[in-house]
Amino acid sequence: MSKVSYYTAEGLKKLKDELEHLKSVMRPKASQDIADARDKGDLSENAEYDAAKEAQGLLEMRISKLEEVYANARLIDESQLDVSKVLVLSNVKIKNQSNGMEMKYTLVAESEADLKTGKISVTSPIGKGLLGKSVGEVAEITVPNGVLKFEILEISRD
Repeated sequence: MSKVSYYTAEGLKKLKDELEHLKSVMRPKASQDIADARDKGDLSENAEYDAAKEAQGLLEMRISKLEEVYANARLIDESQLDVSKVLVLSNVKIKNQSNGMEMKYTLVAESEADLKTGKISVTSPIGKGLLGKSVGEVAEITVPNGVLKFEILEISRD
């Protein structure tokens, strides 16, 4: 049974664009590479042909995997989300109680996580620890280094 994944509109579009690129650009290129290698002579001793067939197999596997993910993808309706608690797509401002540092994160699906842009996965230790908390609550999050305490300062949606 396949796992349902939740996406923002931006994340779903990115997934669809990658799938379309693989099908419309990379698949014909792989076929052309095989044809070019086949034209070079005896297939039993043609390493280029073997490599092209291998690359095509990997490409088809990737396309199949993305098609499965896309078929089980669900778009998150942001208007239905509760803003009083930390949920997926929440913008959360937190304060580390041990050093007083304030951080702002957006909780997203695992496939859309990107720490550089402040997007953390809801399945990460911090993401799991923040889920369901309200403003003013302290989340105690167990990480490999010990326990971190974060106070929820603000929850919003953009």
